[in-house]
Amino acid sequence: MSGHSHAANIAVKKAKTDAIKGRIFTKVGREIAVAAKNNPDPNTNSKLADAIAKAKAVNMPNDNIKRCIAKAAGELSNATYEELTYEGYGPAGSAVIIKALTDNKNRTVDFIRTAMRKHGGSLGNAGCVSFTFTTMGIIVVERTPELTEDAVMEMALDAGADDFIVEDDAFEIHTSVADFSSVRKELEGKGLNFFEAEIRMVPQTKITLNGDDLTKFNKLIDALEDLDDVSDVYHNVDLPEDEEDE
Repeated sequence: MSGHSHAANIAVKKAKTDAIKGRIFTKVGREIAVAAKNNPDPNTNSKLADAIAKAKAVNMPNDNIKRCIAKAAGELSNATYEELTYEGYGPAGSAVIIKALTDNKNRTVDFIRTAMRKHGGSLGNAGCVSFTFTTMGIIVVERTPELTEDAVMEMALDAGADDFIVEDDAFEIHTSVADFSSVRKELEGKGLNFFEAEIRMVPQTKITLNGDDLTKFNKLIDALEDLDDVSDVYHNVDLPEDEEDE
């Protein structure tokens, strides 16, 4: 069940870079606040517990997490946030899926449509590209000298994971959406440290872009991720190693 995947390295480097900028804290913080709105107890609110785990994986301070939960009882108490998914095409027919969390659907879709159009993309109908993606839970565990491959794989599989991938600096664990929370909770209980812990949409196959198409694509993804309402962007482009490392 072991193999090689660049996903762990990408997740680690991207999460750390975004955390330094503060952008990821803002986005994850909103997810925590919205999840906590009706039930601020992560022991009985699995969605909140998952959001907190995602925040901890990007090194969000506990004080920030507590403020986000408190925020749910204050300024979000009368706000209505929607979780929305948009699909479309980037340069050279690349597939792009955008997850948003917003209190103003019209504003969000206008911003997303403008970003897509400006950078060689276009929004499509629901389902136009999502059928080429698989939704799964991904947990990336920090690899340390004390953790052997066999030990972590046994923990993961005993917890109910579907797959286990070995990386140079991490172990990547895949779960079904239904089992993600329970697997994450059990591995947390074992004292494992996560680089990433979240539900993601993973492309079944990837495409390669070059030259102007790749440049346009990178600008498109940057523009989408810069939008405050956008929480996640998924795509099917196999980025070059040097781009993944940035």
